[in-house]
Amino acid sequence: QVHFVESGGGLVQPGGSLRLSCAANESIVSYYYTAWYRQAPGKQRELVASITHTGAPHYEDIIKGRFTIARDNADNMMYLQMNALKPEDTAVYYCMGRRAWLDYWGLGTQVTVSS
Repeated sequence: QVHFVESGGGLVQPGGSLRLSCAANESIVSYYYTAWYRQAPGKQRELVASITHTGAPHYEDIIKGRFTIARDNADNMMYLQMNALKPEDTAVYYCMGRRAWLDYWGLGTQVTVSS
């Protein structure tokens, strides 16, 4: 069962912007913690940003000041606004939700930053 569906990835030039969307197949309110992760080729999956059901955000230092996470509980959506993109941001971006101490994942969306 797919719990989340990511969209909005693509090819963008360095310095450009993308907005990723994550649609939850169930009420997103049931996930007290949701996050964006990414995985670059040959690297481990890493946390990018997270947000709680009350809207408290957290950002990893690698993207702080460039990315903004948001969550719309009414529409069962989560977003990641990515600005000032760098080639090192190239990765598959995944949506994750946590409830009852279990993590649920989407299938990911590819982001490629290249000139």
